[in-house]
Amino acid sequence: MTSTNAPCFITFTSDVSAHRMPDKFTFPFYYQPHPLCVLAAQELQQHLLTQSEWYHNFGLNDDPTLIIGKMFGVLLVKNSNGQLGYLCAFSGKLAEQNHLPMFVPPVFDLLAQDSFFHAQQKVINQVTTDLNHLLCSDEYIEEKSSFFKLKTFCDAEIEKQRNNVIANRANRKMQRDSVTSDSDSDKVLALYEKLAKQSIEDKLKYTQLKTDLTRKINDAKHVLTEFEVRIQALKKQRKALSAQLQQRIFEQYQFLNAQGINKSLAAIFSETVMRTPPAGAGECAAPKLLHYAYKHSLTPIAMAEFWWGASPKSQVRRHKQFYPACIGKCQPILEHMLQGLTVDENLLLKNVGGKEKIDIIYQDNEMLIINKPAQLLSVPGKHITDSVFSRIRDLFPHATGSLIVHRLDMSTSGLMVIALTGASHKVLQKQFISRQVSKRYVALIEGLIEGDQGVITLPLAGDFYDRPRQCVCDKTGKPAHTTWQVIERQQHLQRTKVYLHPKTGRTHQLRVHCAHERGLNMPIVGDDLYGNRDRRLHLHAQYLGLFHPVTQQWLEFTCEPDF
Repeated sequence: MTSTNAPCFITFTSDVSAHRMPDKFTFPFYYQPHPLCVLAAQELQQHLLTQSEWYHNFGLNDDPTLIIGKMFGVLLVKNSNGQLGYLCAFSGKLAEQNHLPMFVPPVFDLLAQDSFFHAQQKVINQVTTDLNHLLCSDEYIEEKSSFFKLKTFCDAEIEKQRNNVIANRANRKMQRDSVTSDSDSDKVLALYEKLAKQSIEDKLKYTQLKTDLTRKINDAKHVLTEFEVRIQALKKQRKALSAQLQQRIFEQYQFLNAQGINKSLAAIFSETVMRTPPAGAGECAAPKLLHYAYKHSLTPIAMAEFWWGASPKSQVRRHKQFYPACIGKCQPILEHMLQGLTVDENLLLKNVGGKEKIDIIYQDNEMLIINKPAQLLSVPGKHITDSVFSRIRDLFPHATGSLIVHRLDMSTSGLMVIALTGASHKVLQKQFISRQVSKRYVALIEGLIEGDQGVITLPLAGDFYDRPRQCVCDKTGKPAHTTWQVIERQQHLQRTKVYLHPKTGRTHQLRVHCAHERGLNMPIVGDDLYGNRDRRLHLHAQYLGLFHPVTQQWLEFTCEPDF
């Protein structure tokens, strides 16, 4: 059922009377979906399975071509009559369309028939056509080829003559060096005059040749330059037209917030370090949903977004799983749009590991081996200062140097080595850099792994628009190498406990290698970035082997996890 003043308003088909309404709106960048949002998502997912009005290949069938999974969003709202319902949206386009029944429309429809985009894009396309015609013209190609052939020939001739000058100069020097003290003075004088004349002739000949050939090159280049000037003018014109069009598009995206204030995409991102909106900004589900709600006087209650379809090749996305809004594209927009709403606290700013204790496993004058608890930072963060570093600094005020030799993710527990002197820090860090240190992790994986052991070598790079997430990138990613071995299979829980041996130490390496479809394709239990939240991330640095920084004795330490 839909509301006449808000055509995309949908009432629940299920009974929702038993569910308690949320007290605050969802903090979109870190949340557990409210049960009513889960219910709305399930109803939307049922619609995706059963509708026949449009087709999009999500990669859930046997068609291997053009597979594009999508992020969908649901927004729990109340209309002006206090009736509870929800809105649905998809990110970007779906089935090559911006408008589909049941889904809220885009904030600005770039593809609308009456949009200025088509007319301006037509002008840009014509400039591109003119540019390509000039670049591919027989006259330009022939002139360019002739010029480079002539230049190559002239440069070779000039170099040949220069070498002759050098060789003749060396020959004249040999003749001068052959003169002895008892040589006939008249003959010596005649020889020196002859050699001096040859030197002048060589220089004049080389200078004249270089002048003549350089003139030929410049004459040929003048013709080619006429083409190059026209080409650069077209490129400059296209760039200017594209920039004007892009800026006009940014101005057309106007986002409302709960206070009724409109702000353009250009204005929103002008206040960020990026300055310019990234591609696709404003097309995600969350901004679409909130803008539609404000525009139609619907009160936002809670929100959730989930992935539908096959995972993209680079990111970790699992079918039907809920994900937070992206940081790079959505955070600036949503920070504006949420103004006026009472929003849940940002748990990412809460020191959830503040009460956890650090256990010292080994201690001497040079170093410590500690068992870091989960949820405690290795070093102070932007908003949370409590960390292994700050606590060790308080416990050992006379320690020198940087203390932290290597890091564990905040969510990861286990063994860390701490240097108590600057000299030991340098020696220990060198062992990590040269990969002399032996490390082994224990992880509990969601699912039952079929094999007993294997190797994962997926290169990793930071997700530029969604830090701190990492993605797999074969072009720009840094090499990452992980060996895994099954410890036990927990059939009743459908989980597998494994050893993980990282040969490299990339950010989130073990987490991505487990969760990615080209890795184990099974996230670590409790992975709130690449899987599902739990009481903790079930990843523990269980074994550490290294050389003592002073005695050079090989030391081994083990510490079992609490899972």
